[in-house]
Amino acid sequence: MSSVESQQEQSSQSDPSPSPNSCSSFELLDMDAGSLYEPVSPHWFYCKIIDSKETWIPFNSQDSQQLEEAYSSGKDCNTIVPTDGGRYDVHLGERMRYAVYWDELASEVRRCTWFYKGDKDNKYVPYSESFSQVLEETYMLAVTLDEWKKKLESPNREIIILHNPKLMVHYQPVAGSDEWGSAPAEQGRPRTVKRGVENISVDIHCGEPLQIDHLVFVVHGIGPACDLRFRSIVQCVNDFRSVSLNLLQTHFKKAQENQQIGRVEFLPVNWHSPLHSTGVDVDLQRITLPSINRLRHFTNDTILDVFFYNSPTYCQTIVDTVASEMNRIYILFLQRNPDFKGSVSIAGHSLGSLILFDILTNQKDSLGDTDSKKDLPSIFMDQGDTPTLEEELRKLQLSEFFSIFEKEKIDKEALALCTDKDLQEMGIPLGPRKKILNYFRTRKNSMVPVKYPRLIYKPEIFFAFGSPIGMFLTVRGLKRIDPNYRFPTCKGFFNIYHPFDPVAYRIEPMVVPGAEFEPMLIPHHKGRKRMHLELREGLTRMSMDLKNNLLGSLRMAWKSFTRAPYPALQASETAEETEAEPESNSEKPSDVNTEENPVPVKEEAPPIHVGMLNGGQRIDYVLQEKPIESFNEYLFALQSHLCYWESEDTVLLVLKEIYQTQGIFLDQPLQ
Repeated sequence: MSSVESQQEQSSQSDPSPSPNSCSSFELLDMDAGSLYEPVSPHWFYCKIIDSKETWIPFNSQDSQQLEEAYSSGKDCNTIVPTDGGRYDVHLGERMRYAVYWDELASEVRRCTWFYKGDKDNKYVPYSESFSQVLEETYMLAVTLDEWKKKLESPNREIIILHNPKLMVHYQPVAGSDEWGSAPAEQGRPRTVKRGVENISVDIHCGEPLQIDHLVFVVHGIGPACDLRFRSIVQCVNDFRSVSLNLLQTHFKKAQENQQIGRVEFLPVNWHSPLHSTGVDVDLQRITLPSINRLRHFTNDTILDVFFYNSPTYCQTIVDTVASEMNRIYILFLQRNPDFKGSVSIAGHSLGSLILFDILTNQKDSLGDTDSKKDLPSIFMDQGDTPTLEEELRKLQLSEFFSIFEKEKIDKEALALCTDKDLQEMGIPLGPRKKILNYFRTRKNSMVPVKYPRLIYKPEIFFAFGSPIGMFLTVRGLKRIDPNYRFPTCKGFFNIYHPFDPVAYRIEPMVVPGAEFEPMLIPHHKGRKRMHLELREGLTRMSMDLKNNLLGSLRMAWKSFTRAPYPALQASETAEETEAEPESNSEKPSDVNTEENPVPVKEEAPPIHVGMLNGGQRIDYVLQEKPIESFNEYLFALQSHLCYWESEDTVLLVLKEIYQTQGIFLDQPLQ
């Protein structure tokens, strides 16, 4: 128990219902009341549900000041104030906060001046605006008249006592106590009351730079949750954005001071909710077994997304959702940021990266170039020219039945399983039924072509986090990517992964199959390699040196040992050694050089060219594992697949590559 709370309890026990004229050790002496009162400084908060509990979160200083200015203007009824970098709008008249770019429950907004400590944690809860005004008026009167021990009753019958400016308490009523007129001492443990946000322990950020240099759309992978805390894509992207703002202040400080840069905006793209709102969950629930219910629900909600994407019907839904969402958000973003002159990049995690890869592969540039896909399998080809189901049925003189198939949402594969009775129930006559069955049963393995929608902008860079693109390309039958291939509308491609990520696969070996080389190691955001990696490399190098020196010593000892007992053979051995010595001496310096200085030799080697998929630059980039992760790779496998949202190294690589396109570089290059 804190000293303040103990004082509160002592006060409540010794004087449960103090009178204004009574003296107390808590009162301040010799108060010049008229000169002490200063109006309280308000701060704006919004309410958010965290772990099924209401939590009041302060707006940053910049947003709170804008809200206060709009409130003070007296025209708050229809006033809308953009906050959080323009991602949320606050309707002052409603006192509600709405998300701009995605669907989210509206949250209550409050102008806060008085607070009390919550029940289960040390976080302070703001009083309502109306009751805060009552508290402030009572406080002003007590200060002005120098009369304390003021007792107030809140609308929910809770008691607040203002002992003096430094001691104010809040009592919660116990069931039945107020009916018998019990004193505050009998109403449970008192809570601390604070006036003004400066007196409570809460982190208030300064705000985000107004200038937006670049826009990045982030597409999630399977399931509605994106990390081990089961948070949504919106929450994870919020972390990614927060990390980027911190890194801009530490690694691009000079550019910020010179006002060359502002910030990078990251906006989430959600496709899971639209997919599962098509009614597929109801269909799955009918065939799901009742046993191990939680595991089966998890499977239906997450893992089956991979199978949905491989299904031509739902694949079309997914790519349409992702592309339309990115186009919609882009248009809305330009409307809200008319001065934006930057470029756009896209990022995808896990299956989301594969979705973006397929969409980018099937784009067309402004010149209508289609030669860029000549070395890719038909699965990547734009399917716009492929005959549709309606066109194929027209050839069979069955186009009048196309509306029936479209209404029933039956694809080719499902039609191949239809019986004559099924088609009869659809109202199709006998003659067409036979044609339909014969046609689709002969082509039961054919796939409905996916028509990939167009993006209304050209992405600058495509970032893939923990991506299975390489695996899916191989499974689709693609063994090699043409080194000259590039995305029709996107210049850059970075495949970023954790070394223990079980879902991640490399891309570069598919571009250069004959060469073996390691992926690019992503530098630590604090510079250098992690200590345990340097130690491991140092021990490996030292063991190789010891091994070479030991073998050399044993070889010399063996030679001297064999010469001594057999002087007659010494001459012949000397002659053989003389012939072999030049070859041995010529190899030894290079061997020593290679073992003692492997890093310089690697750095001096010419850069590896891995095709044009990333403009001639490297594609695969691997993170450095943490020391604790090195003890057990399997234990941290799942965490490794979900680590990218809070990874400073990942975010810094994204920022570095984005700002390099604008001619802006890190303050100090990382090594």
